[in-house]
Amino acid sequence: MELVCDGSRVTKPRTSFVLEKNSQLLVYKWLKSLRFPDGHASNILRLVNTEECRLYGMKSHDCHVFMQTLIPLAFRDLLPKGIWDALTEISYFFRDIRSSKLNVDHIERLEMNIVETICKLEMIFPPFFNSMEHLSVHLPFEVKVGGPVQYRWMYPFEMLDITVAM
Repeated sequence: MELVCDGSRVTKPRTSFVLEKNSQLLVYKWLKSLRFPDGHASNILRLVNTEECRLYGMKSHDCHVFMQTLIPLAFRDLLPKGIWDALTEISYFFRDIRSSKLNVDHIERLEMNIVETICKLEMIFPPFFNSMEHLSVHLPFEVKVGGPVQYRWMYPFEMLDITVAM
């Protein structure tokens, strides 16, 4: 990392994964225009503040939907290819790991690829690694042993919470 000094100020250059303000605004306007089927996710347009470029009040299920479905779509043309590829890989990993139909060969491939994906994310987002990110390495084994995750994860209860809140 190289610091730039212009006499009295020292500034760090912008990292490659930080979006410019106009790109952020594009993402938030896109999120504001999304519509989901009933019971799939909260009404995200109510959670988007385009003036501040922030999301407020997302429930955990909304975060899962955002991570598994929307990240590859929202940032495709806005981020450099290497960063978008890594985010898409982790997004697809979590989408595939919660699939209702499992193929042992595919789960074993996920088990091998998640290590590389985490390494890519560590190179992009330094100090990325902690114990929570490491848990994703163990999820494919858990799926092989326990079967489809929809019978063990909190999705049904989170979705119930969403429909009750609406």
